[in-house]
Amino acid sequence: MTAPSFMDLALKAAENAGKSGEVPIGCVIVRKRTVIASAGNRTLTDRDPTAHAEILAIREAARATGSERLVDCDLYVTLEPCTMCAAAISFARVRRLYYGAADPKGGAVDSGVRFFASPTCHHVPEVYSAVGESEAAVLLREFFRARR
Repeated sequence: MTAPSFMDLALKAAENAGKSGEVPIGCVIVRKRTVIASAGNRTLTDRDPTAHAEILAIREAARATGSERLVDCDLYVTLEPCTMCAAAISFARVRRLYYGAADPKGGAVDSGVRFFASPTCHHVPEVYSAVGESEAAVLLREFFRARR
């Protein structure tokens, strides 16, 4: 699969999260060109403020690999990660981060605190932004428009 195809899977996970009433954010983690984890947001379903798509996918990938270090893994997520998720990506030593839509309000990669630029950040993945950006933005816009 190519990078856009992996992002398509993340978009599908986001779509499924939206259908469950969750904010439509999806994530997949890839190792050796194979998806090893996939998740959509579940903060409402799990009644857990940490149940962001990235956190759930990182947990699943760690179980699948038998390691807390995901050094040879790439993470695809539909929205720019928040500070919590950026920190988890760093702690997991994810190799590459691909994200869709920017998040000027809550993002922490290229927006806000820019976590990976912090001197306290121990690992910085390669970052590729705007992958599937328009599709991710449409999902989010439609979700929030329907809720207003």
